[in-house]
Amino acid sequence: QVQLVESGGGLVQPGGSLRLSCALSGRIFSIYFMGWYRQAPGLQRELVADINLASTENYSDSVKGRFTISRDKASNTIHLQMNNLKPEDTTVYCCEGVECGGVEYWGQGTQVTVTG
Repeated sequence: QVQLVESGGGLVQPGGSLRLSCALSGRIFSIYFMGWYRQAPGLQRELVADINLASTENYSDSVKGRFTISRDKASNTIHLQMNNLKPEDTTVYCCEGVECGGVEYWGQGTQVTVTG
């Protein structure tokens, strides 16, 4: 089993920044893919950013140039640095870990609200 716990969400004004974190514990050696997702009401779930064991990063077009995903191997944490936030970035963000064999693990989510 793998556990994921997100943190770092909150309320920010447009143009502001937030840094989300996702701490992994348990059988983390089996995780080869990590991603940050979001799903606003009425919209499809969106893969915002992902990173693999080779530290290859991918981003959705909606956040490219504004968000950066990173991995801290020492603390078993992945981060999502979000800059120049826009009101349309408002929603719950969840991190996902995928292990060999395709089993997916999810965190509980963290709310990001961009308003002001």
